[in-house]
Amino acid sequence: MSLLVLGIESSCDETGVALVRSDGAHPVPQLLAHVLHTQIPLHAEYGGVVPELASRDHIRRVLPLTREVLARAGHGLADLDVVAYTRGPGLAGALLVGAGVACALAAALDRPVLGVHHLEGHLLSPFLSADPPEFPFVCLLVSGGHTQLMQVDAAGDYRLLGETVDDAAGEAFDKSAQLLGLGYPGGPALARFAEFGDAEAYDLPRPLLHSGDLNFSFAGLKTAVLTQVRKLGLERLPCEQPRADLAACTQAAIVEVLVKKSLQALHTTGSKRLVVAGGVSANALLRAELAAACKELGVRVHYPELGLCTDNGAMIALAAAMRISAGVEHATRDYAFDVRPRWPMADLLRPAQAAAPA
Repeated sequence: MSLLVLGIESSCDETGVALVRSDGAHPVPQLLAHVLHTQIPLHAEYGGVVPELASRDHIRRVLPLTREVLARAGHGLADLDVVAYTRGPGLAGALLVGAGVACALAAALDRPVLGVHHLEGHLLSPFLSADPPEFPFVCLLVSGGHTQLMQVDAAGDYRLLGETVDDAAGEAFDKSAQLLGLGYPGGPALARFAEFGDAEAYDLPRPLLHSGDLNFSFAGLKTAVLTQVRKLGLERLPCEQPRADLAACTQAAIVEVLVKKSLQALHTTGSKRLVVAGGVSANALLRAELAAACKELGVRVHYPELGLCTDNGAMIALAAAMRISAGVEHATRDYAFDVRPRWPMADLLRPAQAAAPA
C-alpha cells in the first residue's frame, strides 16, 4: 500500500512541513521534500523562546511552507493520503497552530489525520539518513528537554532503559551558555566557543556517571558552572579565555556522561547498533567521541542528517508513516483535535512499562 503523508511540526520555535511516501518498494518511507523556518532571529532579542511570538509566527508560516513543499515534490493537495502533525509535547499555543491547520486541511480534503509524539519523530529520524539503521537498536534520545536511552525493537515497540532525573543534556548546554553570556541558542554557541578552550582547565562534576544505572542528571553540573563563573568573575569581566575554557570543560563533562551511559546501555542489552537522535545529536564532539568508542566495540552508530537534527516536519511525517505501515496506529477522520504539551513518552512504551509507577 502506498501512502503519501504530509507532516507538520510546530512544537516550539521551528515551523517544519514535509512530504514522505511509504510503499512496499522501499523498506523505509522516502522523503520527497521538506522545508523549515527557524524562529531563532525572532527570539534571540529576548534570550529565549517567547511562546506567544512563537505561535504567531507559526500561523504566518505554516500554509506558505505547505504550498512550497507540495510544489517541490510535484504533488497537489488532492494527492495526500494522510495529514500528520505534532500533538505534543511542546508549547501549547504552538502545538495548537499545527494541529488546527492539519485537522482543518484533512477535513477539507476528507483525508485521515494522525497526531504524532514529537520525541518519537526524533527517535525515528535517522531512518531518513543516507545510512539508515535496522531494528533492533539502542537509541540515545538527547534534546533540549529530554535525555533518554531506549531499546527500540520496531516502530512503536520501545523500552525505556534510563532517563534524566532533572535537567536534560540540552538544558545543561543552554543554561550553561546563558551563565557564560553566550547568547541564544545556547547549545550551538557553547560548542563553538569551546573550540578555543582547554577542556581540562577546570574540574567539573560528571553526575551519576558511576551510579550503576542508566539514568542521567545535569542539574548539578549547571550549578558547578555557575559557581565557577562567579569564582572567576566572568559575570563582570570580559575574560574570553577563561570563558572558552569553561565552555570546553562543560561540553566535555556532558559528552563524557552521554558516551559512557550509551556504552553501558549497549553492554546491558547486547546490542551492536546505536542510534543518536534529537537536537544535541548535532554536537561535533559527541559524534566524534561516540564514533571512536563504537568503532572499538564493533558497534554501528547512526545519526539523522545534520539538517534533520533540529525539529522538522520530515520526522513527523516519517513517524506517522512508519506507525501506520507497522499497524501500530491508524489515522482517523475524527477532526476534534487536542494537543498534549506534557505528553509523557511512557504512553508509547511497552504496556508493562507504561503501567509501572514513575
